[in-house]
Amino acid sequence: MTKQERATRTRQALIRSAAEEFDRHGYAQAKLAMISSGAGVSQGALHFHFVNKAAVAESVEAAASRTLRRAARMAHRNDAGPLQTLTDISHAVAHLLRRDIVVRAGFQLSCDRSRPTDLNLRQEWQGCVRQLLAAADDEDVLAEGVDQQAMTRTIVAATIGFEALSRNNREWLSRCTLTGFWQVLLPWLAVPEVLGRLDPAGRESVIEELRLLPGQTRVSPLTDTRSNALA
Repeated sequence: MTKQERATRTRQALIRSAAEEFDRHGYAQAKLAMISSGAGVSQGALHFHFVNKAAVAESVEAAASRTLRRAARMAHRNDAGPLQTLTDISHAVAHLLRRDIVVRAGFQLSCDRSRPTDLNLRQEWQGCVRQLLAAADDEDVLAEGVDQQAMTRTIVAATIGFEALSRNNREWLSRCTLTGFWQVLLPWLAVPEVLGRLDPAGRESVIEELRLLPGQTRVSPLTDTRSNALA
């Protein structure tokens, strides 16, 4: 293994360890000593890669953002229309928040207003929802009378609410929960001739691709009920 490869592995290990520490204790209470220990390296090695805790958090956020954007691109492949794509992306985001500790910690860090950051993944999600509803309207598949602004707020509020509730019970981010949400909402969103072609559970091909992404872990929705996640 080359020196550069070792450095890359060390950096990746530090980012994952930091994500676990931020997820468990929050940014303010996270300790650099615990991050370096979790990665199996010295604090000196940590400071070789990161100037301070803020720099570590920024790297966790950036890694989470890259994974979420990659998942969104995957959902856009073989376009099944804007409403199905919207459904698929919501399942992709929920899947990653549930299974990928770096995505989960990075998402929470980016939404933590107690620290400055250039990222806000909630706002990015809101923009995605807005664009896809506008595309559905342009393609004449959005039901008549849908207020796009109000519907954007509804979808964002509900899905972000699932993320917040999942900090105590991962079942809120389960595929079953999100499928139920779309079963209720899609009849209000789609014109009748399109509704029958939409899958509220998300396209299986997208879910299968997501399972191949690195960083996935298996978590039981019935036993993982931690209450110490970030506020």
